Amino acid sequence: MRASMTVLGIESSCDDTAAAVVFGTPDQATIQSSIVESQTDLHAAFGGVVPELAARAHAEKLDHCVELALRDAGLTLADVDGIAVTSGPGLIGGVLSGVMCAKGLSAATGLPLIGVNHLAGHALTPRLTDALHFPYLLLLVSGGHCQFLIVKSATDFRRLGGTIDDAPGEAFDKVAKLLGLPQPGGPSVEAAARNGNPKGFALPRPLLDRDGCDMSFSGLKTAVLRMRDQLVEADGGLTEQSRNDLCASFQEAVCDVLAAKTSIAIKAYKGLSPATPSFAVAGGVAANQAIRGLLETVCTENGIAFSAPPLALCTDNAAMIAYAGLTLFDLGRSSDLSLSARPRWPLDQSQAPMLGSGKKGAKA
Repeated sequence: MRASMTVLGIESSCDDTAAAVVFGTPDQATIQSSIVESQTDLHAAFGGVVPELAARAHAEKLDHCVELALRDAGLTLADVDGIAVTSGPGLIGGVLSGVMCAKGLSAATGLPLIGVNHLAGHALTPRLTDALHFPYLLLLVSGGHCQFLIVKSATDFRRLGGTIDDAPGEAFDKVAKLLGLPQPGGPSVEAAARNGNPKGFALPRPLLDRDGCDMSFSGLKTAVLRMRDQLVEADGGLTEQSRNDLCASFQEAVCDVLAAKTSIAIKAYKGLSPATPSFAVAGGVAANQAIRGLLETVCTENGIAFSAPPLALCTDNAAMIAYAGLTLFDLGRSSDLSLSARPRWPLDQSQAPMLGSGKKGAKA
């Protein structure tokens, strides 16, 4: 039996400052504590995350979050076996804040350190919550990412397809801004959609006429913009009901695209003849109840088990980073104090990046 470990996790890739403690083995781990400090109020006036403000807030809150996570777990640093930290991808200032905090703790205590891919944290969350067996099919859908992955192991990810432009979470945020709804846009659009007619407006379902698992959401966002402008011109403004109907129609379009592409991905995944076929959805957009419900229906229709993390583990958190770190430590992996922050870090590095690359490397 593998030896149990206690791992402190640190996450600061975007606008949530988080620390957590996870104990156990890769096959059976428990969350001892999980602290998440949101920056929503800090960025509210700007209509989105301001990277410089986010980085400064992380630097101010990280040590406090670590202290609270250890306190809630009833531990001190002397009880911890290792430190895991998000070292990419993400906003470089935020990632750097977390990496420097973790390196400082490691240098001061002598505890082993491991840099974790933020996307791997999401991808391995179904192992933490539902003990899924490899290989499983994952839809990672968040504010910055959307891709279908076959998770073969903690270090082996095969991408089947993904978005060629905006991620769904980004599209939700932009639609909320277009319609005058508060940020973060996902919950705001979802709430408005509950009071709207999903058939109220005919919006496109991009790339459903193409084979494969690639998706596109930029054109859908633009279609909402054009429909909004038509309504404003015709009615002299945007009524609350029209806003709700637009949100419902937009959300249903996203659901339809994700559902159709999930069916295609399941067929490709089943070609591997997995012993226990499983599908999981992870990432911030996985908190959307309409999306979760439709994906579960798709899985039932295709005879495959469905898994979705608790809502608190869909959005950014440090428990997933601690668990991913625990798994990597178990494999004998570790980092040294030369660990650097990586704004770009694709999980499947064997394929060309879908969104291109620049001087800093392939995008995730």
